[in-house]
Amino acid sequence: MPDIQRALAEVRERIAEACLRANRPPSDVTLVAVSKTFPPEAIAEAIAAGQRDFGENRVEEALVKISRVEALVAGWLGTDRLGTADAELRWHLVGHLQSRKARDAAGRFHLIHSVDSLKLADKLSTRCLAVGCAQAILLECNVSGEASKDGFPLHGWEHDRACLDAFVQQVVHIAALPGIRVHGLMTMAPIVEQPEDARPTFASLRALRDALRDRLPELSLDHLSMGMTDDFEVAIAEGATMVRIGRAIFGTRG
Repeated sequence: MPDIQRALAEVRERIAEACLRANRPPSDVTLVAVSKTFPPEAIAEAIAAGQRDFGENRVEEALVKISRVEALVAGWLGTDRLGTADAELRWHLVGHLQSRKARDAAGRFHLIHSVDSLKLADKLSTRCLAVGCAQAILLECNVSGEASKDGFPLHGWEHDRACLDAFVQQVVHIAALPGIRVHGLMTMAPIVEQPEDARPTFASLRALRDALRDRLPELSLDHLSMGMTDDFEVAIAEGATMVRIGRAIFGTRG
């Protein structure tokens, strides 16, 4: 296992430098440490280094891990401090969420980054109503056009008025659902040789957010979740407010 505390310090420094170049305060960007497939002990090491936001891909794995991590952390933080502001852990679901898993996910995560259909949003809303909770979500948008990527199909939306109009109507529907709070957009860039090659994807998501704000000013849409280990600095330059970083913190997955 790599030195997670050292790796976190290096990533935070890179985030701060990227924000400085973009004339943004580092506090604008939330680092989500993507801990999928890594054991609770690795997450506990990151928590000891001050990390509080963690991203998981699969609902079942996440819920088991959350319980184990909180039990570990409570041992050295103390159960009386676990829920305080400086110690609160925020769990993000960053992987694809099937609608049949919405029941298990609703109300269990600080933020679900990957809502990519009306069907999924409807399922989350129904479950939230049943258990009396509110779920914060991001809408996953496929602006790159890659067939392997999930998300609302929005490649070329800049030049396709019908595509944008259809998405606006879907956002209106989702934003009106009880128990759902739309906080912004998420995307995944293609795997590219140079980080700069991902810039058009990030710029497209930012422009899409801005277009939605013009059409739907009642929605704040504060967050853009974009950028991972290989390209997060470019994403920050294009307005990312959340970066999802795993390998640079925890190392290569087995």
